[in-house]
Amino acid sequence: MSKSFVFSSESVGEGHPDKVADLISDSVLDACLAQDPTSRVACETLVKSNQVVIAGEITTTAKINYELVVREAVRDIGYVNDDDVFHCDKVFIHNLITRQSPDIAQGVDARGADGKATAEQGAGDQGLMFGYACNETPEMMPTAIMYAHRLGRELTKLRKAGVVGWLRPDAKSQVSIRYVNDRPVKVENVVISTQHTPNVKHADIREFLIEYVIRKVIPAEMMDLTTQFLINPTGRFVVGGPEGDSGLTGRKIIVDTYGGWGRHGGGAFSGKDPSKVDRSAAYMCRWVAKNVVASGLADICELQVAYAIGYPEPVSIWVDAMGTAKIPEERINRAVQKVFSFKPANIIKALDLLRPIYRSTTNYGHFGKADLPWEQTNKVKQLLAAAK
Repeated sequence: MSKSFVFSSESVGEGHPDKVADLISDSVLDACLAQDPTSRVACETLVKSNQVVIAGEITTTAKINYELVVREAVRDIGYVNDDDVFHCDKVFIHNLITRQSPDIAQGVDARGADGKATAEQGAGDQGLMFGYACNETPEMMPTAIMYAHRLGRELTKLRKAGVVGWLRPDAKSQVSIRYVNDRPVKVENVVISTQHTPNVKHADIREFLIEYVIRKVIPAEMMDLTTQFLINPTGRFVVGGPEGDSGLTGRKIIVDTYGGWGRHGGGAFSGKDPSKVDRSAAYMCRWVAKNVVASGLADICELQVAYAIGYPEPVSIWVDAMGTAKIPEERINRAVQKVFSFKPANIIKALDLLRPIYRSTTNYGHFGKADLPWEQTNKVKQLLAAAK
């Protein structure tokens, strides 16, 4: 008997309030790393109406004009219209940033300290992180989240190119995929909600999004006459962005990762330098999982690691092929731990993370982008040799 079910994932556009907050936080991080690669950054952002609040702990030698960084991030998103309540040149900015706690710093720094077990760089916090990969898509990501991201990316591309004048920055997409025997076979429905100017007709929005976004992005063979399109289903979306809703850094962690298909440890990414393992170790786990799948050792791989604050070695490493392993899982696990080091300092070095690369991760997922270091399948040969 065939097994059939439907799974859905969502994505959000650059102008979604939570993503506005994420981009501001990652813009602050990149500004710090561009001048001082050893910067310790934990930047949180809150946006609402015409207000931006940045808060957190930053220790750096960089000289940062935080107001300029915030305004440029908002400008890049596209909040530049005269009728925008949240406007790049008009928002009020509140800076509540202080230095990193010395108690945390001594645990993270590569130096000895009273009560610290080693002089190595330790994890910036306790916690657990997951990584996932599968062979469903060229990106080795689950199908629903990749389609949702592609829809959002195409919508933003058309908006910024000025193809139509009524598109505005806030948007969301959602895709539901039918699986039969654990393989994606059909798009059951697509939901797109996009902010727009008040003078455009709903019928025109619907026609444009179906013809120039959905049909361009989703393969025709994945849709049929029963595929449902739900376009701006409330009928109107004029008030959007931080004018319509508050936004907060780290509130879209499932959008950022695997769309709910793979597990998430709970830690957010944006605004955090790579000494924070809830970011760097999640990237590491994705890198490892993707190389396992690329090597053919398994069709699916999920990885979990866990850390104690201030301690360099993970307290646990678990590899799960979810019944798709081509060799015993114990051999995959041994190969992973032979080829990869999960110490924070080694993760940072292996993935070259002390660079201003984080703005490029903010929107449309931190995974599945070919140019990012944790998306490279450059350890396949070593894994196969270690798995013999």
